[in-house]
Amino acid sequence: MRKMVEVVGIDLLPKVLRQNYEVHERKHACAILHEDFPDEWKDIVSLLRQFELRRSWITARGGRKSKVASSIDEYLYGLGWEEKAFSTQVVVDGNPVDAPTHKVDCFRNGVALEIEWNNKDPFYDRDLNNFRLLFDLRAISVGVIITRCDELQDLFDDLGRGKSYGSSTTHMSKLLPRIDGGSGGGCPILVFGITKKLYREKE
Repeated sequence: MRKMVEVVGIDLLPKVLRQNYEVHERKHACAILHEDFPDEWKDIVSLLRQFELRRSWITARGGRKSKVASSIDEYLYGLGWEEKAFSTQVVVDGNPVDAPTHKVDCFRNGVALEIEWNNKDPFYDRDLNNFRLLFDLRAISVGVIITRCDELQDLFDDLGRGKSYGSSTTHMSKLLPRIDGGSGGGCPILVFGITKKLYREKE
């Protein structure tokens, strides 16, 4: 009789995603999503399967939100996700104290997803603190971050956009030390890094 091999952790993701993204998880995030939030898991997998990093998105200048972030937002909003603001309070000796959180880029059914393409790296602190607080308040069960890998810097340089993607902006080597340092608290976290394999020359 063939022995069944249990699939756990990042191996739960389709192989194509593990090949095209740099993936990190903490506190069994993949297993929680896969088993307890199958619809949200399916949406995230679908999003990442179809995502392409287009040349025109890198070379575009200005704008409040990058084309990368907009494309991810729009895809998930089309599946019923939403930008979400939470109204939170902490009660101290019977006195309520507002504990405001930042809006989550994409939220559905206890899963929070943030896109950090080219913000200043302290935005990671904001996201992780948000995940920690919302998890402690039982408002979310898992936090997901989509960001860029360090290896893309060579591509930005080749396209003449290297100065716009500086060392103090959001990329993987700025994020992981924060997570490993405990900035996300007890919240299970799943991180996807966009790699060169997703780059397309098409406009």
